[in-house]
Amino acid sequence: MPLLDTDIRIRPLAEHDWDTVVALEAGAYAQDGLSEGREALKSRHAPATCFVMEYEGRVGGYLLALPYPAFSCPDLSRAEDSGFRSRNLHAHDLVIAEELRGRGLGPRLLTHLGELARELGFERISLVAVRGAAVLWAPLGYRAHPEVELPAGYGTNAVYMSMEVG
Repeated sequence: MPLLDTDIRIRPLAEHDWDTVVALEAGAYAQDGLSEGREALKSRHAPATCFVMEYEGRVGGYLLALPYPAFSCPDLSRAEDSGFRSRNLHAHDLVIAEELRGRGLGPRLLTHLGELARELGFERISLVAVRGAAVLWAPLGYRAHPEVELPAGYGTNAVYMSMEVG
């Protein structure tokens, strides 16, 4: 069942959140070989565009987004060397705790990211849909770009997607 706006709080990701973020990421992706680990995740942290979603006083999900050149994406096998200046905001990782899935929280986090992107002057938001998740993001306005080559670490069903910030 969907949660009410009063049930959740979206706030910037803080240093004390990393243990929970790393655990959520490993729980969501390790079985498929997509887990990046702490250092790679932290290298993708952009303070203005990374946030957590709290539910009942605990972190129940997160979204890591960073400025990144359009039509490219981070390589999951390594940490980022340096920050990029780009008008494209890449939604690199979005995880909702297993017990909270199916309640519309992923789309809610992406909507929040869209609002931030507009406020911050980004022109485009991109993401890589893994494990067939493109069907979840297409209704939100994300368009698949199958011509974009992805690093092998994203798996065989991954597709690069983007949308213009309106």
